[in-house]
Amino acid sequence: MKWISTFGRFWYDFVVGDSVVLAIGGCAVIVIGALLVWAGANAFTQLALPVIVVATLAASLRWPR
Repeated sequence: MKWISTFGRFWYDFVVGDSVVLAIGGCAVIVIGALLVWAGANAFTQLALPVIVVATLAASLRWPR
């Protein structure tokens, strides 16, 4: 059973790493992009995703450590 906790800790460290904000922001960008493309807003997606990425990066720099 130790390998299950080791496996879980590996994936947590791999996905989250040092910043929870970047992990959540990265997942949010993927989900929002998929929803916008699915809704047919391809032109808006090309404008919205870079803005969301920059906002996520700015939030990660300002987030208290």
